[in-house]
Amino acid sequence: MFAPGAGRPLGVAAALLLLGALVELLRVVPLYLVLVAFLVLGAGFWAFFAWFFRDPERAVGEGIVSAADGIVRAVTEEGERTRISVFMNVTDVHVNRVPVDGTFSKIGTAGAGYRPAYRPDADRNVARTYDLDTAYGPVQVVQITGIVARRLVSFVREGEVRHRGDRFGMIVLGSRVDVLLPSQRLVVVVRPGQRVWAGRSTVARVRP
Repeated sequence: MFAPGAGRPLGVAAALLLLGALVELLRVVPLYLVLVAFLVLGAGFWAFFAWFFRDPERAVGEGIVSAADGIVRAVTEEGERTRISVFMNVTDVHVNRVPVDGTFSKIGTAGAGYRPAYRPDADRNVARTYDLDTAYGPVQVVQITGIVARRLVSFVREGEVRHRGDRFGMIVLGSRVDVLLPSQRLVVVVRPGQRVWAGRSTVARVRP
């Protein structure tokens, strides 16, 4: 199963592969080694994108779950909210998942620039913000671009209701996803450096 949006890159890679096979069949290009390299390159591109756009099914975790696969970059207190920042690299599954049941009340894109997502000033990068109305109060999820990852993909619209673990979007080729939670209602249970998986790993629980 592939993530939505995989059709174009997979199609291009497949077209390169088929074109190379056709050239070999018709022997239009006599340079055998060049042709072999072309075929290998086309197959490599297709295999990379097929692997990159993978979208495995997952058992949904308990409590508040991670919105992204990757490494917890930081856990910071910002007034009455706690920000959990997860950095994704190119080897992670890039489909993002809803951390908690809620309604997408607002979706907006803002920011400027494409700094490396691991830098502190990456907060000013082009980003897409999803505001969720939940039983615990307002929750915000932010997809942040990076120096290479510049394509933000949304699977949801404003007003739609989604459940914990549902897919809501993806970032192509890495970058970062932040979740901002109401500190008075929820307590974070992950720490920087910890690996998490979208929809499966618990990152916060209701305060006792």
